[in-house]
Amino acid sequence: MFEKGQFKFNMKTRILYMLLFAVFTLNAQQDVKAFKKGEWLKYRVSYSNFLSAGNATLEVKNTIYSGKEAFHVVGKGKTTGVISWFFKVRDKYESYFYKESLLPFHFIRKIDEGGHTRDKEIYFNQGTKKAVVIDNKYKTEKEFSLDGEVQDMVSTLYYLRDQDISKMKAGDEITLTMFFDSTNYQFKLRLLGREIIRTKFGKVATVKFRPLVQAGRVFKENESLTVWVSDDKNKIPLRIKASLAVGSMRADLNAYKGLANTFPIIFN
Repeated sequence: MFEKGQFKFNMKTRILYMLLFAVFTLNAQQDVKAFKKGEWLKYRVSYSNFLSAGNATLEVKNTIYSGKEAFHVVGKGKTTGVISWFFKVRDKYESYFYKESLLPFHFIRKIDEGGHTRDKEIYFNQGTKKAVVIDNKYKTEKEFSLDGEVQDMVSTLYYLRDQDISKMKAGDEITLTMFFDSTNYQFKLRLLGREIIRTKFGKVATVKFRPLVQAGRVFKENESLTVWVSDDKNKIPLRIKASLAVGSMRADLNAYKGLANTFPIIFN
């Protein structure tokens, strides 16, 4: 029988879910072509691609804010099956960002991870470089300074997906700033190369990345985390893998609909 401690979410597992919603970013373009309203992605989270641990979804919607067109992305994650018996997770993330700039103006995080709950909202003012963080659980409201233009952990993914990464090569790095809870986080993503991977849908060409986390003034490579993104116009995260002391945690694309572009599958 599985021990409760075996499946308690440690930092790597939390980062796995975070990376599913926030992988990386570049400078945005105005003509969004990589995604559109109605796109829906579903991921299967597993232990070593064997024991199902949960699932996560991302859905793109349209909205209007201050007279400007914007996207509203909803991300949900939960544990299932045996894992849920020992550690129940029910997470929901929402990001509102402008279509023109792809910069966020509102972020919502409601999570329940084994009884550990958070209910926070962030309102961004990219012009004044300020963020107001509202903690609905503890009834507090605080203002923080932003390090320039920032992304939240959901908008980051979509900010990247409209960019041209076709000319990037192994060793190239992307530097970004993401604001989360009350802190500006600086980190990089290093392109490891391009490879073809086997998925539920067939073989797919991908771009492989690894995050480098800033510790003080030094960026340190986290060799346990790897991300594979489809090497096409959609730039969909296809797989995220976090190596553990024994085995690994994985998130693999399991279903999709409403893509803005054709999803190329290699049949030979």
